Amino acid sequence: MIAVRPGIRGPLAALALLVMLPLLSACGFNTIPTNEERAKAAWSEVLNQYQRRADLIPNLVETVKGYASHEREVLEGVVEARAKATQVQLPPDALTNPEAFKAFQEGQAGLTGALSRLLAVVENYPDLKANQNFLALQAQLEGTENRIAVARRDYIEAVRVYNTSLRTFPTMLWAQFWFTDAKPFQTFTIAEENMNAPKVDFGQGG
Repeated sequence: MIAVRPGIRGPLAALALLVMLPLLSACGFNTIPTNEERAKAAWSEVLNQYQRRADLIPNLVETVKGYASHEREVLEGVVEARAKATQVQLPPDALTNPEAFKAFQEGQAGLTGALSRLLAVVENYPDLKANQNFLALQAQLEGTENRIAVARRDYIEAVRVYNTSLRTFPTMLWAQFWFTDAKPFQTFTIAEENMNAPKVDFGQGG
């Protein structure tokens, strides 16, 4: 057995690391953490867009109230749905916690439904549909709904790629022996994915 003097162990270790790094990279060693970070970034964008929508709602409700104050039940429904959606506390493990993710998803779905009912009511108020403040809010809400749809789509795809890397060869080996804390992320259900977004494309003559 050849003894290695302590003085040269450091250089040998460094040389071994230099040799191994390309091999590790070629075998997909970085795939799991890279895909995980992409999925987390996509999730952050989902949250940003949902928050953007929530921020628009108070002004939207106040504007509609000015023309349709007697639509009390519909207006209160939107306010309550917004409160429920924004009060959902997301724990640090939300992406790997089915219950927490489901609560978030249901809260946002409830708000989507309440907004749809509110915007349907607007069809009965031509003066409101022509109001400049409402038109501006309408445009912002429409843009936000589009961004939500894109953010959700990107998140779903990022999660698909990440979760697949945990179950397929050779990256699954890294998950089993190195990235042992890596867990599949939750994603939006098909049922909610197929829900109609609030219709905000009003015609002034309709």
